[in-house]
Amino acid sequence: MITLSILFFLLVVLVFLSVVIVQQGTVAVITIFGKYARVMGPGLNFKIPFIETVYRRISIQNRSVELAFQAITADQANVNFKAMLVYSVLNQGEETIKNVAFKFIDEASFMQALTRTIEGSIRSFVATKRQSEILALRSEIIEHVKSQLDTLLESWGYHLTDLQLNDIAFDEVIMRSMAQVVASSNLRAAAENEGQALLITKTKAAEAEGNAIKISAEAEKTASQLRGQGVALFREEVAKGMAESAKVMNEANLDASLILFSIWTEAIKHFAENGKGNVIFLDGSTESMEKNMQQLMALQKLNTVGN
Repeated sequence: MITLSILFFLLVVLVFLSVVIVQQGTVAVITIFGKYARVMGPGLNFKIPFIETVYRRISIQNRSVELAFQAITADQANVNFKAMLVYSVLNQGEETIKNVAFKFIDEASFMQALTRTIEGSIRSFVATKRQSEILALRSEIIEHVKSQLDTLLESWGYHLTDLQLNDIAFDEVIMRSMAQVVASSNLRAAAENEGQALLITKTKAAEAEGNAIKISAEAEKTASQLRGQGVALFREEVAKGMAESAKVMNEANLDASLILFSIWTEAIKHFAENGKGNVIFLDGSTESMEKNMQQLMALQKLNTVGN
């Protein structure tokens, strides 16, 4: 009875040592006396007790790691980077799993090599660029790192899924100077815009004033012409009337100077009614009247000849 109990106990232990449960998203690498033997997939598996050993369990899921490091630009400015790296096992092929299991002594060594490689790639790229260029080269930095890491990671059995530069920052002194540069640039742009707006306003105002002066001058010119034509027509009609009156009086054997005397008296009456205290001297002598009458008669003769 005791022997059967011992045998049953040994059988249970043997079965326990033979069973290997591999979680989903994970594979197990089996070795025989330290030499690679095979790969176990997820689920229930069996191994030979005391001969086969689970060397390493490898996750084939995506993994991420955050990086924080510093680089120096070509003009000796310190740049602080914060990045997130997403990577995974390249595939579940046997050769790929062997590379993942045996390329590095442990996971910590692999992570150290991966992070140092990424940091070195970014530092070498940043060292060729100036401080003012870095912030605009985020996508170029990522592409540069990926181009250098793809082949290397494949040889290790991994694939770089994504690399994100979450933060790119300079030292506080540099950040303050950059802020001042931006502020100065904005102020200069605002001043230029204000100057352009003022120039446009002044130009439009000058154009409007010039147009107003031009229109006013044209209107004054036209008005002067019309006033001159009106005065000329008035004088012409007055001369015609006086000449006709003089002609009639000559035919009636009357003195034509009576016309001038009548006009002279009418003028004095008009000045008296509408004057505002101004003193006006009028020559009412007979000689002056005769002289004016002779001029009017001569003008009448010219008009008669012209017609």
